[in-house]
Amino acid sequence: MKPSKRICLLAILGAALVRSLFAASPGAWEQPASELAEQIVAILGPGQAHLTIRNLSTLPNDEIPVIRRLLTQDLKTHGVSMAGEESANTIRVTLSESARERVLVAEVGEGTQTQVAMVNLGPIQAERLPATGGLTLMSQPILTTREPVLDLLETPSGIVALEPEQIAIFTRGSDGWQQQQRMSTGTSHAQARDPRGALLGYASGWSFVAWLPGVECSGSAAVQSQPTKWTIECRENDDPWAITQPPLNLTNWGTAAAGENVLVTPISAFYNSARNYFTGVISPSVGVDLPPFYAAALLPRSAGNGALLIGGIDGKVQLAENGALKVVSGTRDWGSDFAVLHSGCGAGVEVIASSSGEAASDSLRAYELPALEAVPASAPLAVDGTVTALSTAPDGKSVLAVVRNAANQYEVDRVTALCN
Repeated sequence: MKPSKRICLLAILGAALVRSLFAASPGAWEQPASELAEQIVAILGPGQAHLTIRNLSTLPNDEIPVIRRLLTQDLKTHGVSMAGEESANTIRVTLSESARERVLVAEVGEGTQTQVAMVNLGPIQAERLPATGGLTLMSQPILTTREPVLDLLETPSGIVALEPEQIAIFTRGSDGWQQQQRMSTGTSHAQARDPRGALLGYASGWSFVAWLPGVECSGSAAVQSQPTKWTIECRENDDPWAITQPPLNLTNWGTAAAGENVLVTPISAFYNSARNYFTGVISPSVGVDLPPFYAAALLPRSAGNGALLIGGIDGKVQLAENGALKVVSGTRDWGSDFAVLHSGCGAGVEVIASSSGEAASDSLRAYELPALEAVPASAPLAVDGTVTALSTAPDGKSVLAVVRNAANQYEVDRVTALCN
């Protein structure tokens, strides 16, 4: 065969292969798109809606047009036509994944009401991110409760648990942690589907400040007795929340005055309770305008200046440092919450992130950020449920993870690292 004919034949075969691959792609999405459309229609009914789709998985973005086309066709078949951004009805579809499986999630909005539809796309066959072998994550349960826990703070006399409408104090007894005190925060705001709150501990360990939408609470305990009754006062307040808990000098516990402030000034951010995220306005400023975000963590740097890591509402993880805001790669598998761990292993500081999606069995993983790439520093640590909140312990040496299990109970786990 002449070279020219061979090249021509290869080109034809190549084009045919590309066409066959392209044709096969929609087939893989036909059933999931149809199932998701049926769930959406069951919520929305016939009418018009504005459709948006984002990809938070490791699948290529080339899949999104295929999903959009099939989903639009299926919705139209059921009487739902596409409309512009001015529509009161919205369909926000997210292609997401955990360490084990992929899901298609649709947030269906009708006016001020939002409901969720979800289709499981099955397990992920191959491990995408090899561990670097720097450390091993370990988990230890410390508290189980039926009430949702938004944030947690350990003190010398017990545990402070922030709930959507109450603050609970737990002390250790012969049978483990026992509830000692509970107080309503008096919040009058409507609760979001994924409510948020924040707790800030003081250097003495005997006082705290808590924030919920429209409410700020302060608590203090008598240092002389353990366990002791806490004095908790709440008031309406829309001031910014403290969103970063700097590591505290724990040797000051029980010796410093109860009102002594934290050793490092935390970063505070304005919270939009109507939208359930932080607006991007923070204090003190990091020298660059921030987009709205769900989570933030302060990363120490060798030069002495901290860098602020934020998880935006658009799914992007970015780093604000030296007056610039840059996207961090390698974070597509992250969930909407993360926390900093001062492990002393490897680089010394890691970011602990949950996997993305609403998997029945979630996982946690440690990452290091030497530059603008999240590098896995551990293998995934499986947890028995869905991670709903992550926070750094006051000493910085562990991360507290709130996990909602299949029985709809909330377990608080202490996550630490073992250097390899």
